[in-house]
Amino acid sequence: MTELARAAAADPAAATSPEPVPTTPDGVPRGQPVLDRLVALLDLERIEENIFRGVSPAESPVRVFGGQVAGQALVAAGRTVPEDRHVHSLHAYFIRPGDPRVPIVYEVDRIRDGRSFTTRRVVAIQHGKAIFSLSASFQLREHGLDHADAMPEVPDPESLPSFADRVSEYGARLGDMAKLPRPIDLRYVTEPAFLSRESGPRDARHQVWMRADGSLPDNDLLHVCVLAYASDMTLLDAVLVRHGVYWGLDRVIGASLDHAMWFHRPFRADEWVLYDCASPSASGGRGLATGRFFDRDGTLIATVVQEGLLRIAS
Repeated sequence: MTELARAAAADPAAATSPEPVPTTPDGVPRGQPVLDRLVALLDLERIEENIFRGVSPAESPVRVFGGQVAGQALVAAGRTVPEDRHVHSLHAYFIRPGDPRVPIVYEVDRIRDGRSFTTRRVVAIQHGKAIFSLSASFQLREHGLDHADAMPEVPDPESLPSFADRVSEYGARLGDMAKLPRPIDLRYVTEPAFLSRESGPRDARHQVWMRADGSLPDNDLLHVCVLAYASDMTLLDAVLVRHGVYWGLDRVIGASLDHAMWFHRPFRADEWVLYDCASPSASGGRGLATGRFFDRDGTLIATVVQEGLLRIAS
């Protein structure tokens, strides 16, 4: 039994899928069963000491979701690190589009095991070629200087409409994206990018509450990997709202190019976190976005930076 499977077994509420499967008003699966599938997706098969294998969900789009490969690569790295060391940063490059029809092999290079820090490098491989690379650093918990930015003033997540409510009028136009099962509950604070295109360009700022749509086992690495998965979902929307365009509704061609995260403080990914995103620049067919995660109490828990390919088709 793998590490995450053991954690799920220790928490039956997180490992059992209730029947019938809950759905949105449009019939899209949601809730604990969908979240359980994400947990299973992150529970990689160990092939060798430093080699792991992961798969993609059956309903994947034409290429593997970037948050999935980032989360799986981080799981692979974490499986080679002592449990008392916690990931504090990751730096990743998306090299080639992932093929959701075939497994992904993750090769871990044990770069360094120091007294306080452990460093790992992971390469994700399909069809004999690298599609993704990640470097991650793990650290023993320590005490030291402590300060953080304050969380912006925003409405409570319970006062905001669900993603299903927001997307209902756009479901047909958004196509398959609106029909994919979502393990992450999203509540938009600012107007969603797919609605902003109607009202025109606005400041390059995007805010959304999010949490795992169900209960997760008490496994620190799993919570970090779920947050890494979720961090790729809406970050580049901060670039799109500045120009009043959106994936699938306009001639925008895009993909994540690189992704970096710093984890500042402990958190749970199945509790509400605010994702406060902004874009300082877009140029040369690329857009840069930064994000800050705050927990419900207003504590800064993580920082994200990503650059994405953003082309307007002729």
